[in-house]
Amino acid sequence: MDIQHIGLIGYGEVGKTFALGLQSQPGVAGVGAWDTKFAQAATREAERAHAAQHGVTAHASAAALCAASDLVISAVTASHTLEVAEEVATHIRPGTLFLDLNSASPGTKQQAAALIDARGAHYVEAGVMTSVPPYGIRVPMLLGGAQAQALAAVLQAWGMDATPVSEQLGVASAIKMCRSVMIKGLEALVIESYTTARQYGVEAHVLPTLAETFPSIDWEKQGSYFFSRVVQHGQRRSEEMHEAARTVREAGVEPRMASATAHRQAAVAAMAREGVFAGLPKDAPWQDYADRVLAYLAKDQGAL
Repeated sequence: MDIQHIGLIGYGEVGKTFALGLQSQPGVAGVGAWDTKFAQAATREAERAHAAQHGVTAHASAAALCAASDLVISAVTASHTLEVAEEVATHIRPGTLFLDLNSASPGTKQQAAALIDARGAHYVEAGVMTSVPPYGIRVPMLLGGAQAQALAAVLQAWGMDATPVSEQLGVASAIKMCRSVMIKGLEALVIESYTTARQYGVEAHVLPTLAETFPSIDWEKQGSYFFSRVVQHGQRRSEEMHEAARTVREAGVEPRMASATAHRQAAVAAMAREGVFAGLPKDAPWQDYADRVLAYLAKDQGAL
């Protein structure tokens, strides 16, 4: 499998991380990217400058990226998974590999695969099993699809933690989505529990009881991390959880918990967009985040 030119669809946190990490790998002659931010007046200059500074070719369109790439990697938010596959399918060259990193349900990925494979290209799904920072391109991921094993061998040679799990599409995504129901759900539960405890002034009693039940977890530190990640990436997490809910529904189960988690993540994301957490450092204690939420709710008489 000869991969010399790599193209990233999506130049956000994940796209930038992979673009920078992959360009120095053996056999890679160049890395390019396409993102709608390259064409928008408000973001075009800064995003293109970032790409140029780091040796990444900023393509003018998805079509241009597909024409130049042996491997196309889709790294967008969950809600755009199928949209990107539809666009790429109109331009991708036969024989090109398409690696879908997005957090989408097995059904969504199977739909995307049908579009790509119909063009003579090769769709491989990936379930990215934890946050990309601080792992970078070495973040653990599970691969699925007919070409999963062959592509995994290439990625492993680049030092990546890629494990093929099935030739059947949807298996890797199901693993990822079932994990997300737990992890993103725990984030939502912590935010709800801690904020409520803060309002009643009982956090000094609640957290020790959690430590008694789950002594391996530093609940103060974990709470701060969960708050910060949801504040930074709540919208992306909400979209992922809608796909998790779709996954649960595809299994014939009513996704009550996954759907509620999606709404909680979206609510925090909306507050972040309104500037509720402006000025807070990423490593701020969870109490600072909770206090901002409570002050916002008291002022607006809204609900989290």
